[in-house]
Amino acid sequence: MRSRRRLFSVVLAAGLSLAPLGAAAQDGSPDRAQTLADIRQELTVLYVELQRLGTELNTTGGAGAPVVAGSTTDRVNALEAEIVRLTDKIEELEFRISALVSDGTNRVGDLEFRLCELEADCDIGSLGETPTLGGGEMPQVPATATEPVLPTDPGAGSIGGGGELAVAEQADFDAAMAAFNAGDVATASDLFARFAEAYPGGPLTADAQYMAGEALAQQGLVAEAARSYLAAYSAVPAGQYTTSALLKLGAALGELGHLNEACVMFDELLTAFPMSPEVTQAEQARAALGCP
Repeated sequence: MRSRRRLFSVVLAAGLSLAPLGAAAQDGSPDRAQTLADIRQELTVLYVELQRLGTELNTTGGAGAPVVAGSTTDRVNALEAEIVRLTDKIEELEFRISALVSDGTNRVGDLEFRLCELEADCDIGSLGETPTLGGGEMPQVPATATEPVLPTDPGAGSIGGGGELAVAEQADFDAAMAAFNAGDVATASDLFARFAEAYPGGPLTADAQYMAGEALAQQGLVAEAARSYLAAYSAVPAGQYTTSALLKLGAALGELGHLNEACVMFDELLTAFPMSPEVTQAEQARAALGCP
């Protein structure tokens, strides 16, 4: 009886330890999501507890109930094997996520440097260190991936960012959008740039950076537009123009003569967002540049 109660406690602990993994994938909230390292540590503790329980079952099992003891031991062994499998999988995911974050951050930093070189008034020394892609220091348990919803007309009005807005945030964004819709792209690009500086990390910031790129592109400022598209693509939280920003960043880099970087952007779009509406355009642009 003592062994069965202890086994129930261990199994319950296993359920409580593993449950946040699925919840974090659905919620995505930094306050509730556990890191992979936390979950791995809990699995390790649980594995040790199961080993102790298995030892107790082997040494204290009564001769009058061999079937029950054997069945319980088999279940403990099965739990141990599953914990080992999950721990190995978590370590694999940790490695892959860390590698992706590191590579992505390095690419964004390289693009920022190259684009700054193309702008006459850009000071390379002021760029600073590129923020970690995705935010934070270490990658968290990834949320369920969803494709961004892209409107058919980027100038159709205000955009909902899915988060809480500051008091004047929506009004400032609408003012910049009104200038864009009126054809005053110079004023619009300035207003969108000011918006991004005033509300860093806001729910509309990525959209403002994308629209700044649109306004700059209409003025023929390709390098400046590329920087805005890059900022929109790498922004946290992501906006609704993520794939469109990536497509136009690739096109701008190609126009500036950075063919290899342009091909990388198109490949990233095709790989990361295979179901997005921009896939066909990316394939056509990739073929036009002669990407390998």
